Amino acid sequence: KFRGVYDRDKKKVLTFSDTMKGTKEGIEEEIDIDDPHLLDVVDEDQKEQLMDEIELLDGASAEFDQEMVSAGDLTPVFFGSALTNFGVQTFLEHFLSMTTSPLPRKSDQGVIDPFTEDFSAFVFKIQANMNKAHRDRIAFMRICSGKFEAGMEANHVQGGKKIRLSQPQQMMAEERHIVDEAYAGDIIGLPDNGTFKIGDTLTEGEMLHFRGLPSFSPEMFKYIENADPMKQKQLAKGIDQLMDEGVAQLFTLEMNNRKIIGTVGALQYEVIQYRVEHEYGAKCNYEPLSIHKACWIEADEKSEEFKGFARLKQRFIAKDKYGQPVF
Repeated sequence: KFRGVYDRDKKKVLTFSDTMKGTKEGIEEEIDIDDPHLLDVVDEDQKEQLMDEIELLDGASAEFDQEMVSAGDLTPVFFGSALTNFGVQTFLEHFLSMTTSPLPRKSDQGVIDPFTEDFSAFVFKIQANMNKAHRDRIAFMRICSGKFEAGMEANHVQGGKKIRLSQPQQMMAEERHIVDEAYAGDIIGLPDNGTFKIGDTLTEGEMLHFRGLPSFSPEMFKYIENADPMKQKQLAKGIDQLMDEGVAQLFTLEMNNRKIIGTVGALQYEVIQYRVEHEYGAKCNYEPLSIHKACWIEADEKSEEFKGFARLKQRFIAKDKYGQPVF
């Protein structure tokens, strides 16, 4: 019974054709809310329900205010169905009209203006196996300033070296294409063989660090066990790459080298199990663990204080993926 969406701004009902699934053009017609023709599209009960809901929204919701939206104090809400392509184009058009130009970003060298000439970018996502046939891995970065050109060299700040940025790609659903240039605000993907980590900064000019993404201490913990001894390498590779994506965190107990996966939600365990099997051909099981918090230890590991603490809490001392001690 989904016939379309009502645009409160235009006071029009937007209808969509089911034959337009998967196409970019979604709107079939716009009908004024007072137009008798509306009853050719919806029945009397639907019209009555629509009028009641409009009255409720007019009374209960805030008026649209672009300044408040830009400040993050007001949230516009859109309804639609991505599956049938109802309302998708409407949402995208409104989103483009509401969004701002690229904003300045904070770094340890001060605020970086997006319109400065020097290129800079920030890695915010890593995704393995985007293309199942090639088992590729893509590092997504947001260009924060300047102009990006395919094949250019940039400083990889965390890696401490210059690298060539080749084969840049942009994605739209399952489609991808190579781009020659991009500017502040654009998002591009670069093939990655393990060079990048989430939070890395790339610059053409001074060596600066952008403020990183917030990370959360895990709240759920389980031992991870290999369910197929013949696939140990595949499991290790899968877990290693999935941890790079930031879906969860891996800890290795110092006492017995057992592996622990820490997450902030139970669903992540199912996602890891599914992806390990379907993307890496390995299988894993979990074993419950009565731990509720992970605390990173900032101390000199050679100091007597650290050694004494580690002896006292031997059962609970681990190392994270980067070799940092965790209690």
